[in-house]
Amino acid sequence: MLERLTTIDASFVYLEEPDAPMHVGGVLLLEPPAGGLDALAALVQARLPLVPRYRQRVVEVPGRLADPVWADDPEFDVAYHVRQSALPRPGTEAQLLSLVSRLTARRLDPRRPLWELYLVEGLADGRVAVITKTHPALVDGLGAVDIAQVLLDPSPTPELPAPDAEPWRPRRLPTGAELLRTAVTEYVQRPSAAVEGLAAAATDVRATLARVGGAASGFVRAARSAVFPAPQSPLNHARGRQRRVAFARADLEDLKAVRRAHGGTINDVLLTVLTGALRDWLLSRGIAVVASTSVRALVPVSVQSDEQEAPGSRVASYLVDLPVGEPNPRVRLARLSYAMRGVARSGRSVGADALIALTGFAPPTLHALGARAARGLSRRMFNLVITNVPGPQVPLFAAGARMHEVFPVVPLVRGQGLSIGMTSYDGRVCVCLNADRDTVGDVDLLADLIEQEMAELVEASR
Repeated sequence: MLERLTTIDASFVYLEEPDAPMHVGGVLLLEPPAGGLDALAALVQARLPLVPRYRQRVVEVPGRLADPVWADDPEFDVAYHVRQSALPRPGTEAQLLSLVSRLTARRLDPRRPLWELYLVEGLADGRVAVITKTHPALVDGLGAVDIAQVLLDPSPTPELPAPDAEPWRPRRLPTGAELLRTAVTEYVQRPSAAVEGLAAAATDVRATLARVGGAASGFVRAARSAVFPAPQSPLNHARGRQRRVAFARADLEDLKAVRRAHGGTINDVLLTVLTGALRDWLLSRGIAVVASTSVRALVPVSVQSDEQEAPGSRVASYLVDLPVGEPNPRVRLARLSYAMRGVARSGRSVGADALIALTGFAPPTLHALGARAARGLSRRMFNLVITNVPGPQVPLFAAGARMHEVFPVVPLVRGQGLSIGMTSYDGRVCVCLNADRDTVGDVDLLADLIEQEMAELVEASR
């Protein structure tokens, strides 16, 4: 029985463009494993049976008469997907970021399973990096697993699955005639399938507009966002295929100190920090910033709409106007806290503890779901995407090597110049900025401004 992609997943495959690859990435920084990179590669190989979709490719139906299907890749070669690399000396973070930027800009091969993993040694501090790329079509819900989750364990001793009684053998690829016959049969048996598919494809947009409009009492600015296009911004003039990636870091205890002093949530504090950094970045470019200036962010939030749903089983898209025109960071925090309270009331957002308890290390999956939400909206409605996913506050390990940091690389929607992904892990918040090289070539400056804004906000809280 052929398993067909959903209409939304098919749209991710069909509409992906060379200058806007849709894969979600991640950068994991680890202690060197005892067995070197070979130990990490062996761990991936051993755990591939846990994620059978990662040995399948997308096969299109001739004439696109129906959505594509998943099929075993008869030429699957784990060595193609798991690659080893090394940085030249001295192995600085800038060199690592350059490699991440090049890999992020490169589209996944649609003729193969839609994921890649790079094991990188040669970092100056002796650590190793794992760079992942996963297409959102592989991650269609919290039941799905991102490739980064396959690597990680809560203890230094990895638990390996029992080997299969028989080695994996791919099933034969369906022929074009078989795909056509199956598609025609489905339409004869369920003539409403096409209409249902179109309705499902529009669900994200309709649901987002309904949520934004229904939260008017506590979310007035975002309600207007459903009607008016996003403010003019240099962030919406992306035109290149190359990327620049930058990292910023914050201490979770510092964020908690700001929250205790001024109220709000950790997410409110992070949005305040980003807003201040964007304000300084715009000023550094000589762009006029007045009291009414704002930057509109698409902020995906995990929600539970009714009692029957599992916590965090859906990701809702909310539009938040970041008040970059406000010079006072305390006032910015108050305004953003007020706006985000409207999100919590209207969408029943799920708290950090509930998310962390869902599937262990869920951040890669949830960032991918956030990217899916962004893809379903018109780029005219927002200036940038900001995802924030809480992670476990205890160490995780890959092949016995402790993971110190994990940075999510959120893809750029066509026409967008910047996306920001954040993940908290083991007492630290890791911020990754993915930028269009031609539009936001100075993304490293923005990363520095984020850390400066955080330091100033902490100082003002003492």
